[in-house]
Amino acid sequence: MLSHHQLVTRRLLLAVAGLGLLSMSGCEFPAVDGGDGAAPSAAPGTPTPPSAPASPATSTGPAPTPLPPQPRSLSNPLFSLAADDRLVALTLDDGPDPVHTPLVLDILHKYGIRATFFLIGENAARQPALVREIARQGHHIANHTWTHPDLRSVTETQIRDELRRTSDLLGEATGRTPTWFRAPGGDWSDVSLQVCADLGMRPMGWSVDPQDWSRPGTSLITTRVLAAIGPGSIVLNHDGGGDRSQTIAALETYLPVLLDEGYRFTAPQ
Repeated sequence: MLSHHQLVTRRLLLAVAGLGLLSMSGCEFPAVDGGDGAAPSAAPGTPTPPSAPASPATSTGPAPTPLPPQPRSLSNPLFSLAADDRLVALTLDDGPDPVHTPLVLDILHKYGIRATFFLIGENAARQPALVREIARQGHHIANHTWTHPDLRSVTETQIRDELRRTSDLLGEATGRTPTWFRAPGGDWSDVSLQVCADLGMRPMGWSVDPQDWSRPGTSLITTRVLAAIGPGSIVLNHDGGGDRSQTIAALETYLPVLLDEGYRFTAPQ
């Protein structure tokens, strides 16, 4: 078995070799400042599940007034997989994008990797054929709201509309209602978690964030993923929301490195 020092050295050599090939083919891009994403905030505290209603006592009198529907129990976002081997999940946010998403699909097909795409409803509405193609290739499609708002600053009614419209659209396009939801920017709130549960979804976060949304350069995206990944990691990348050429070049570089090291990819159900 390779020592930690040998493993790190091997990763760097493979990554540099991959980046050299990408630079020769024009896939490397200079780092730029800024971006159109946001770093995730800390997850909220664990909500207290509501108590189950007591069963009404038997009576010969009038039937008791039915209790109102109880909200589903909340769950905290999933930030990593329960895995003791090299099983990881790749997730992509903010698509579908007519330029970048097909390129990501080509890379995933090339390496036989199944991923989870967190789609924005208004983007999916403009690209229904691309939504169907993502599903046709066996990837998991999930809910990332309709307009990508900060869910901490909108009403419960707005949150419910954002999530319900997106789930309805994706369900109609693919024949399968989304089972996972991710808050834009990772900005969860108790209300958004409750609505997520009410609509039959579970919240998913991430444990590896190379901040590719800020376009820091292909080399830095690659280095951050390889340095942070481990058994059970959920990796965050973006296929929409701006120029994702650096992300695409990084995927082409680090995915074969991880596969060579024995990592396997899954899309949580």
